[in-house]
Amino acid sequence: MDTEAPTIISSERQHEHYLSVLDRLTSRWHRSQSEEKCAELLVTLIEDYEEEHFPMDDASTVEVLRGLMEANRLQQKDLAALFGSESIVSEVLNGKRELNRTQIEKLSRRFGVSPAVFF
Repeated sequence: MDTEAPTIISSERQHEHYLSVLDRLTSRWHRSQSEEKCAELLVTLIEDYEEEHFPMDDASTVEVLRGLMEANRLQQKDLAALFGSESIVSEVLNGKRELNRTQIEKLSRRFGVSPAVFF
């Protein structure tokens, strides 16, 4: 992160920047305590911005995933690499399997959204 502390997000550009910084922080295996605190703050700021600018009704995880797939013109096979196989994608989309943390992290990076949208 820059030398300045994160602030309330006021633009789409700042939102995208913070998503990028958060992605870099969460992809590291070992983070310092200050990096952990920064990541927590970024998650809060990003969630607040997204709730205000991209409000979603209480949608199920499957509805959110289907909506993101539709918006990006993706099919099940396009997410197979993220999930491990097309059959796992199918099971998630049919409500037979819950998303796990790793899948949520991959999906949030793939679609450029906060992991919170999958909860």
